[in-house]
Amino acid sequence: MSGFRFAPTGEPLGLSWRYFDIPLKVPFRGQTRRQGAVILGPFGWGECSPFPGFGEADRDIAVKSAYESAFEAWPDPVREWIPVHVTIPALGPQEAAALVRESGCSAAKVKVAEGDDDERVAAVREALGPAGRLVVDANGGWGVDEAIRRIRSFYRYSVDLVEQPVRGILEMAKVRRSVDVPIAADELAYSAASIRRLVKLEAADVLVIKVQCLGGVPQALRVIEDSGLPAIVSNLLETSVGISAGVALAAALPELNYPCGLGTASLLAGDLVEDRMIPQGGRIKIRRPPVEPAMLEKYADREPRWAGSFLTWSESGGLVEP
Repeated sequence: MSGFRFAPTGEPLGLSWRYFDIPLKVPFRGQTRRQGAVILGPFGWGECSPFPGFGEADRDIAVKSAYESAFEAWPDPVREWIPVHVTIPALGPQEAAALVRESGCSAAKVKVAEGDDDERVAAVREALGPAGRLVVDANGGWGVDEAIRRIRSFYRYSVDLVEQPVRGILEMAKVRRSVDVPIAADELAYSAASIRRLVKLEAADVLVIKVQCLGGVPQALRVIEDSGLPAIVSNLLETSVGISAGVALAAALPELNYPCGLGTASLLAGDLVEDRMIPQGGRIKIRRPPVEPAMLEKYADREPRWAGSFLTWSESGGLVEP
């Protein structure tokens, strides 16, 4: 990559991060706000927004992903629209059903291993109707025996897929051999090396892929192709800037066997763009909306203590330590 000074619009490129802090409409995995940073390059904006608790190496990969989005072209798309599911947090059954109906999606991913799973899953199934596609996601919240029991109990809801029922790879392999529903790896699909191990141990039927966790769209595409497994492109509850990178990855995949987890922008109380990456009829059209300066100012995080020290872009070209 070579250094850049200015975008065609005259805006400075890659000289500084712009930090944001956006409230969530409902708590999500213990979080009530979403914080991150964006940076501008010749191809547009890139987002870095690792979840709290990510290690330094994970954060550096997220930084690489943001730079890649800003300073490198994405692969050519093979489709214009991306099917998505609505993500249902650990809500009560009535709230969960309402979120499904409001989304307009014909597929849903329901968070389980929190609260009354049965009532929530039943309500979502009813809201989707018999033809809707239903995924449950435990985020590694069960042990092996409980996972097997709970997954079998969900058979009556015609669940298409169970995401990350347990934490470990060996445990995932045991669960996969014991149930009649495909098993997807999410938290365990965090790097190329971990995905190779998942494949070797036959611990998953499907990979849940997040662009920020693999260092960018081209790298994520290569990892998926090497694995030989179908992929669901998801995100880290990002703004529309980060979601657009996930949409670009999904658009470049030769096949999409499952709706993607890219319909989460509606869970944020705000955004950095006017043309938000919100599903229309259960699909998102591939595009790259520009950041609006007024929205960036509105949600600016002026004391980003979470960020630590980011890599920066040198004027002569390349990534350097600050």
